[in-house]
Amino acid sequence: MDLGSVQLILVAFFLIVASFYAGTLFRSDPSSPVVIQSAPPISTSSQGTQILRFSNRVTLTYRTTTISIPETGINICPIKFNEYIPCHDINYINTLLPSLNASLKEELEPHCPPLQNRLFCLIPPPNDYKIPLRWPLSRDYVWRSNVNHSRIAEVKGGQNWVHEQGNKLWWFPGGGTHFKHGATEYIDRLANMITNGTGDLRTGGVVQVLDVGCGVASFAAYLLPLNIQTMSFAPKDVHENQIQFALERGIGAFISVLSTKQLPFSGNSFEMVHCSRCRVDWHENDGILLKEIDRVLRPNGYFVYSAPPAYRKDKNFPEIWGKLVNITNSMCWELIAKAVQTAIWIKIENNSCLQENAVKKLVSICETGNDDSAPSWKTPLRNCVRLSGESYQKLPLRSERTNFYSRSLEKLGVSPNKFDSDTKFWVDTVREYWALLNTEEAEIRNVMDMNALYGGFSVAVTQRHPVWVMSVVPATMPNSLSVVYDRGLTGVFHNWCEPFSTYPRSYDLLHASHLFSHYENHEEGCLLEDIMLEMDRIIRPQGFIIIRDKVSIISKIEDLTAKFLWDVTSYSSLKNEENVPEPVLICRKKFWAIV
Repeated sequence: MDLGSVQLILVAFFLIVASFYAGTLFRSDPSSPVVIQSAPPISTSSQGTQILRFSNRVTLTYRTTTISIPETGINICPIKFNEYIPCHDINYINTLLPSLNASLKEELEPHCPPLQNRLFCLIPPPNDYKIPLRWPLSRDYVWRSNVNHSRIAEVKGGQNWVHEQGNKLWWFPGGGTHFKHGATEYIDRLANMITNGTGDLRTGGVVQVLDVGCGVASFAAYLLPLNIQTMSFAPKDVHENQIQFALERGIGAFISVLSTKQLPFSGNSFEMVHCSRCRVDWHENDGILLKEIDRVLRPNGYFVYSAPPAYRKDKNFPEIWGKLVNITNSMCWELIAKAVQTAIWIKIENNSCLQENAVKKLVSICETGNDDSAPSWKTPLRNCVRLSGESYQKLPLRSERTNFYSRSLEKLGVSPNKFDSDTKFWVDTVREYWALLNTEEAEIRNVMDMNALYGGFSVAVTQRHPVWVMSVVPATMPNSLSVVYDRGLTGVFHNWCEPFSTYPRSYDLLHASHLFSHYENHEEGCLLEDIMLEMDRIIRPQGFIIIRDKVSIISKIEDLTAKFLWDVTSYSSLKNEENVPEPVLICRKKFWAIV
């Protein structure tokens, strides 16, 4: 090859030939990779490594108006882009700073660059990337080379967020800023405060939790034994890799911030919102951020606040506490406990109190029509609270929610029979999927359903396998996310014309049912190739991608998979909800790296 041409990729496809558990826990070569390089083949090394050369080129490539994929395959981004998050790219955001309100932390919101500024090349793994440790071991240990950043360990090690374990691993002892002795003790303390010592958080009615400013998500990790589902988020700020750590551990999390937009959830989604030193100024701007929490909290839900204003009497903390008390009183929340650095409020369902406070001009009531019938996606925050409407429905116990026919389904025009049929379809289909995947149970932990609809896939897979699922409802579709939460699951709204707010290599399995056909005639940035590129960014090496759609789309995707360095198998025997055969692709991302 001409030396002046673009660098030829040396792509190493690490094909796992032996389970990690076949060797010792901390051996230096945990994934026993086979490295493949082009002919002439190089003899196998003493570590079982063979190198072959592939034609994809390493060159920085941007999205063009008309997509043209080279015959050599999708180009590979240079190694320095191994943590590229398109809508949280600091270089692009820096160009916007003069127009952003720093006091509102607006720079931490997602800001997607125009198409011509978006990379259009495959994101490489970092040097010495390893297949993540398997759940539940991953809760406590992560390969250092997969998240090779030491700042959080240096700054938060004294609070037991994360410690170095030799030179190969990160160890997560389960601590946090306000629970450095462990999340279990802290969770028990919260339960005692809520139930007056009569039970655990489940006794208090907690099923779904939102953890604001979650750190490395140890709070969520230690709620799992209680079967409490947690949606954790934090911004990409000075602790920029905290969400990457959480996902590498196998805990549900994504990048987000409370700034100027509503969170991407339906109203009445959580029984608890948790803030442990979460770096949110709840008392500022007339409490508008607390009013957003009021929106997503269910009636009789709890707001847990562990932060200096709840207990310290120095500096300006008493003033902040006074403002918090005034704001929560105006929203008719009740302070039910305050002890050991933590305050807990309950959102009382009391329309008459809110109406009285509105007359006194202590709070504003949202206008009728500002409900959650539309997806909350890039919706500006509202400085008002909502009255509890007749449409709100008290949900059954956690064990009964998955198959519960909720009022949210009725509002969408889904009959009980259709709901039952959908549920059964996904139970049967997930069983078929796993038979076709033919993979070990522990290989899949982080799952995303990219078009969740009523959550049937998520229910079926979580009932049969030790996974968590990010159930995504496209913001361009009717709001069925409320159904997902009514069933005891978690998820978000998202528009797939934009990249998702997560790190590369976040998921072990992506499921896309009729996602591509939905976006077939949408705006720029929604082409089939755009969505496939984003899939490749967020799926891990050796991760699975299941796609079902109409024949013309499946055919086009199948033709492109080799250029994306995916293995693919096509199936025509699986049937859709009408019991009609429907084409399904099961793809697997090769384990490759730039050598």
